[in-house]
Amino acid sequence: MTYKEFCSQIENFDGQYNQDINDSTYFSFPIGPILEAESKLTNPAEKSIAYFSMEYGLAPSIYNSFLLNRPMSEKNKFFKHQVFSNYWISDYVFKINIQKMLDIPIYSGGLGVLAGDTVKSIADMGLSVVAFGILWNKGYFKQNFWYKHGQVPEELSWDPHSYPGLIPLKNRVRIKTKQGDLVLRLWKYYVYSYDKKHVVPLVLLDSNLPDNNEHFRKLTDQLYRSDQVSWRIFQRSILGIGGMKAVDDLKLSINCYHLNEGHAAFALVEKYFQLSDKRQMDTEKKKFVYTCHTPVAAGHDRFGINDLQEIFTDDYVEIAKKFGKENPASSEVNLTHICLDNCRHVNAVAQKHGEIMRLQFPAFARRIDAITNGVHAHTWVSESFANLFDQYSRVFGDWRADPQKLQKADRLIRDQDFRRDIFQAHQVNKRNLLNIVRHWKLQENVLTICWARRITGYKRPSLLFHHVEQVLDIARQIGPLQIIIAGKSHPMDTTGASHIQNIMEHIDRLNKDFKNVKVLILENYDTYFGKLLTNSVDIWLNNPLPPFEASGTSGMKAILNGVLQLSTLDGWVVEAERDDIGWIFGYRHQGPEIGNEGDLRLEEDSKALYSALRDAAGLYYRTNKNGAVDIQSPWIDKMIRCVCRSGFFNTHRMVSEYKAKMWS
Repeated sequence: MTYKEFCSQIENFDGQYNQDINDSTYFSFPIGPILEAESKLTNPAEKSIAYFSMEYGLAPSIYNSFLLNRPMSEKNKFFKHQVFSNYWISDYVFKINIQKMLDIPIYSGGLGVLAGDTVKSIADMGLSVVAFGILWNKGYFKQNFWYKHGQVPEELSWDPHSYPGLIPLKNRVRIKTKQGDLVLRLWKYYVYSYDKKHVVPLVLLDSNLPDNNEHFRKLTDQLYRSDQVSWRIFQRSILGIGGMKAVDDLKLSINCYHLNEGHAAFALVEKYFQLSDKRQMDTEKKKFVYTCHTPVAAGHDRFGINDLQEIFTDDYVEIAKKFGKENPASSEVNLTHICLDNCRHVNAVAQKHGEIMRLQFPAFARRIDAITNGVHAHTWVSESFANLFDQYSRVFGDWRADPQKLQKADRLIRDQDFRRDIFQAHQVNKRNLLNIVRHWKLQENVLTICWARRITGYKRPSLLFHHVEQVLDIARQIGPLQIIIAGKSHPMDTTGASHIQNIMEHIDRLNKDFKNVKVLILENYDTYFGKLLTNSVDIWLNNPLPPFEASGTSGMKAILNGVLQLSTLDGWVVEAERDDIGWIFGYRHQGPEIGNEGDLRLEEDSKALYSALRDAAGLYYRTNKNGAVDIQSPWIDKMIRCVCRSGFFNTHRMVSEYKAKMWS
């Protein structure tokens, strides 16, 4: 593709975007990799992949931030964060105010961040891939705290037209429905490699157009709107059907379609619909692969055939029934079944999750592989740890080109200089965190623990407070504790919202114990705070109910920065059980029965948590005696082993496995 051809695709290029794009730069980044990537994607001689995901957490506020040569809308600037703590005077007077760009709000949590990390590693490796998603005009939601009410969702408003790096295309695609044509505009955002030599184009579909009726215009407003089944059907259709139509409209040559979760399952239905000779579908199926991300029932979409008939034309409904009915008598179309039954390759996202998937879907057990998730090292490594790895390049080599080289950290476990330097690098990160929350009077040499992720029942966000007097006993007997909590609950998840309210009530009751236990819950957890917390606290707390955490990736970000784990045995942690990266406690899943995600085992697992926390606190205060650090401590052994294991739990290794096992 030439520069002139590239510019000709952009809507209102001369009126708006020519200030940011020229023949050498794209929003301050080199434009050459874009032209090269676009040329490859339209070249039949290249083997190219299309990657479909409902959400993408790209973290441009902390990694590869584009520059805008014109004023950016105030809507795209970072908003203030409220804190609710047991030091209420500071809550009343202060907020966390960090002047930065809003993350492009097209994600809700871990699935989206994983998709973002995936395309960043794909770019790092220079592979020919195009990603497809949805431009969410009102994002997920803005979280507010209100005492006695917990989380109060608020609609988020942002401006795509002034967001750095995001451009609207002239292209339009149409989905025919019984309610009229649904018209979708295409946007593009380019995900650059760490060295700016390669890109992955991200195509985002948007229904907010004057061509559409008011109902259709709102379909791409809010991610995971679930109050009406028709919204869910339409949104899955926009991704799957709209994405496949966009492939054709952009004249892309695709050899493999990777469906990241079942949200894009209608892509298979659309492919069959397009074929003039339906017998070719057996060949076309071989181009589709599928990644399943959850064993939780709510994560698997089932739609009533009657509901589909309200939206799709009759011939399209028949195809959906052909591929999606689990048995002839079924009155539903199961999107997970469409993917399992028709994709050439299926993978779970951790080895334990593979075991659980085979129990859940025994008819497909022999076809289910497991490729463990990872995180994008360049996004999530702190500056102090990146400098540390550079300082010891004689061991790590070019870890930036291949983060798997961090597995060599165990060679330094007896190096006295490295032991001292890794603890000091951690303290640099911790001081940065404490400076940001300085009004809440947290202290550098006090054990600091964090629980931060999506707030929902099976993740048991309030387990630490189940018997809060036990936490106070540990703080009084061994040493004070600082606890930070963050996360959003889906607006329709009443159980998750009740957890937030419960945590806030516990925090309120701890006001008189502020000297021994400081507790903060942070509003609007996002990738900025994800990076800040995973690289700065002493212990990362992870306590989902096994075996319902398919993978989990926040702990992977933490070990990359030498942060120890306090975790139940689930998801990725199963693969690190013997690696001495912290403390593993609580219920262990075994046997052929998955169990009940409603049976949270709070009593037994809270006791196990307090026992493990007591051990962890004891070791911390033997290691760090008010700033006097024992560098021979087993605590530092564990920090080094965390870094060592991060060499495996990264998306560079994961994408390499995708390439070898799924995309070939």
